[in-house]
Amino acid sequence: MSSETWTIRKVLTWTTQHFEKRQVDAPRLTAEILLSHVLKTGRVRLYVDLDRPLSKDELATYKALIARRLSGEPTQYLTGTREFYNRAYKVDARVLIPRPETELLVEAALRKLPKDAPARALDVCTGSGCIAISLAAERPLLAVTATDLSPDACALARENAEALKVSERVTVLQGDLFSPLPAGVLFHVVVSNPPYIASDEIPGLSAEVRREPRLALDGGPDGLVALKRVVSEARKWLEPGGLLALEMGETQGPAVLELLRAAGYEDARVEKDLERRERMAFGTQPAVSGPQG
Repeated sequence: MSSETWTIRKVLTWTTQHFEKRQVDAPRLTAEILLSHVLKTGRVRLYVDLDRPLSKDELATYKALIARRLSGEPTQYLTGTREFYNRAYKVDARVLIPRPETELLVEAALRKLPKDAPARALDVCTGSGCIAISLAAERPLLAVTATDLSPDACALARENAEALKVSERVTVLQGDLFSPLPAGVLFHVVVSNPPYIASDEIPGLSAEVRREPRLALDGGPDGLVALKRVVSEARKWLEPGGLLALEMGETQGPAVLELLRAAGYEDARVEKDLERRERMAFGTQPAVSGPQG
């Protein structure tokens, strides 16, 4: 970019073309999101003000974001926010960026949770807190516990719970899966989006995904290390008839289904996301519990 006058129209056109050449995903949308962030306005407003010139400071800030995006830094980390289940969450390099398909996990859990009665839910590997907070926001009588191994992720989840006004009903505990839970508490729903990518697949992921915390991605040699533990240990924490809801990799359905059946869950099943990929697995705690774990 030279020192000539750059309007919103001109800068969007130039950035979109530049992103296209560099094979950035959704080049026009990315250009608009970054410029909206710099100008502190909505994307619709950009089109109302297409001929508005950018100041030198605005242009310099925008150019810096373009450079960071081209280096592989995710758009959501650059803007510091991600929409999930109709709410804006703070996200940064401490946590995995929430994905749209994970909203289906929230919907499945909500179908199990009563709308007008107290209940308890547990979110294991909470990250940004998007699942736990969405459940609490949608069910005003629900108490949610969320756990994560990363102290940084726990801190951010608490920030999001406070910002979205559910912190009184969302308790974030730092520790390994179920280990920080107090003895004796049982949950109507346990939901988890654990790390499930095989270790040797991570170097082949996009530059953007590789910028996300490895702790939230790496599922061990077969991608199933955390999933195996969640499936096995969740039975100790579920009410009779309670639901375990999991996100998984699209090729892991048969393996996870077998894990659920072997652990003694009833109604073990996998479901597909909107792109017809098997991404969710479910199991129900027997109404009369036998030996667990």
